[in-house]
Amino acid sequence: MFFVGRRKKDKAPRDFPFPYHTEIELEITTLTNRGIGLGRVKLSSSAPKSESKSDNLILDTSELDTSTQSPAAGDWVVMVPFCLPGERVRAKVFRNQKNFSEADLVEVLTPSPDRVKPRCPIFGQCGGCQYQHFNYEGQLTWKRQQVLELLQHLADITHPVNPVIGSPEQFGYRSKITPHFHPAPWKDEEGGLSYPIGFLKQGTRSTIIDVPQCPIATDAINMKLTEMRSAVQAKLSRHEFKKGATLLLRDAEEGVATAHDAVIHEVVAQPDGQPPLRLHFLARDFFQNNPFILPAFTGYVRQQAVSTGATHLVDAYCGSGLFALSLAPAFEQVVGVEISETSVQFATENAKANDITNATFMAGDATAIFAGLAFDPTQTVMVIDPPRKGCDEAFLHQLFAYGPKAVVYVSCDPATQMRDLVHFKAANYHVTDVQPFDLFPQTRHLECVTTLVKEGNAD
Repeated sequence: MFFVGRRKKDKAPRDFPFPYHTEIELEITTLTNRGIGLGRVKLSSSAPKSESKSDNLILDTSELDTSTQSPAAGDWVVMVPFCLPGERVRAKVFRNQKNFSEADLVEVLTPSPDRVKPRCPIFGQCGGCQYQHFNYEGQLTWKRQQVLELLQHLADITHPVNPVIGSPEQFGYRSKITPHFHPAPWKDEEGGLSYPIGFLKQGTRSTIIDVPQCPIATDAINMKLTEMRSAVQAKLSRHEFKKGATLLLRDAEEGVATAHDAVIHEVVAQPDGQPPLRLHFLARDFFQNNPFILPAFTGYVRQQAVSTGATHLVDAYCGSGLFALSLAPAFEQVVGVEISETSVQFATENAKANDITNATFMAGDATAIFAGLAFDPTQTVMVIDPPRKGCDEAFLHQLFAYGPKAVVYVSCDPATQMRDLVHFKAANYHVTDVQPFDLFPQTRHLECVTTLVKEGNAD
């Protein structure tokens, strides 16, 4: 049995095509880019007219459209998490949308040969991981397929996607976690009271599931987590918290930092025998959370930037300087641009600490990000690594107005990256390489590096 848990019935649920908590059997044929199994069932009757206005499967704006027929044609889509393609499963429907249903997995009737035993005892309940039941080669194969489909469906671009570069460590790799807790006790299914400290429960927006240990986090983080949980739960039992909070555990050179404003150091290995970088920044700041894959990751970004023939580099969204300083030896001059003045200060100090003299950093205003940038755009390659939501319209407008020779686009959400590629196409940039990296084994997440060259500038 694999049932995730009890779900509340919608106040006014749709009863077509399945009444609430109907159990059905179906074959899973594919996965969405959110890691959810997708199957289809034949209906004995068509959807009511009020329920069949759309011919496409729409989960949300970042979900891949995988529907090929109208629900009225008899093929009804059912979404079931924690399944693998080729499996036959029994599932319990908890919600009917206009043209698909959502269900919880009850039992795997015919398992995939790629199915493995999850290492985490709460896998399927915790919302942090989606693929612990999937062997690692299967995870990599499927993530590549998802990037390929997103590229075609969202960007309307047909281009080869390189095999995913996997993480040297598939567990114990994550160097930062942020568990949450609520101040009031929660009543569990047996009626007892508890103070869970962990992550959101699968399929919920506010329920926290208790996570004593996280197998994808480093050993040092798990040791510190045990200590912090004991201290926090003691305070919770004494009602010392008026509101909930988010804890921070970040594995750094100094040990595991727990203070959000602590200044920490990260040693980043470099490819090709180059001396490692020693970077410092605030524990709360963004930094890649899989140090084991960073040499291959930054090395590839460097190789792609160099291959454009540019002599100058601009690192937008530069943060504390990871890409700018990793790539600096390959360019005549490098400028890092960041809206956060604090990050610019850390990046400047990091350049000095690593004896890198050809990299400077400047704080850009949101309305004039590249003001004062004197590089010839025809000799400049730009590296961009935006947040998960992708690039905003103002940033893209300014990037295209500047017109660099090439752009190496690093993204932690290929769906928003492919959305942005539509604008790059309109600005006369074409894709030359697409390389996914698995910085997040056991989860649906991945990084994708796409190289774009401006028409007329290719060597």
